[in-house]
Amino acid sequence: MFKQFFTNLSQNFVEILKDDNYYDITIEVGNGSNVKIFRAHKIILCYRSPFLRRTLSSNKKN
Repeated sequence: MFKQFFTNLSQNFVEILKDDNYYDITIEVGNGSNVKIFRAHKIILCYRSPFLRRTLSSNKKN
């Protein structure tokens, strides 16, 4: 029972990461015509990176 729950939960996380509809952060890297745009989820970035947690929690928009 729990194994199936965690299997489904893991699959849901994969779907969240691939979903372009509900992202709340856009990161632009590069300059000029060499700009790459990454869409991300703030909550995931904050839990995966102490640096990004501090940076994003300051509510500065850059």
